[in-house]
Amino acid sequence: MPENDANYSIRWSQIKRKVSQRCKEYLNEYTNDSMSKRQETGLWQRRFWEHRIRDDKDYETHINYIHYNPVKHGYVTAAKEWPYSSFHTFVKKGVLPLEWGSVYEYEQGAFGEA
Repeated sequence: MPENDANYSIRWSQIKRKVSQRCKEYLNEYTNDSMSKRQETGLWQRRFWEHRIRDDKDYETHINYIHYNPVKHGYVTAAKEWPYSSFHTFVKKGVLPLEWGSVYEYEQGAFGEA
């Protein structure tokens, strides 16, 4: 955020708009009639949830949620299979083991919603 600027909503709106404009040619196939009427793309949710990380445990919970989300939604069967994730950086740094985040762990209740 720019110095002395605390308007989180406006900043995110600007970021979403700029990214959507830049990626427009790639996003057309993911847009339906309802989204077109609202000038939306399939890239962003309509709303966002602002959350300030409270402590180390809260940070860990959010990171786990982000890393596990592609598995939860069935895109891959383990976090290591999602190439776009910061999970690989956490593995390289020794924070998480490569085998972390499989469908089996989810079924056993290892991951909760943040």
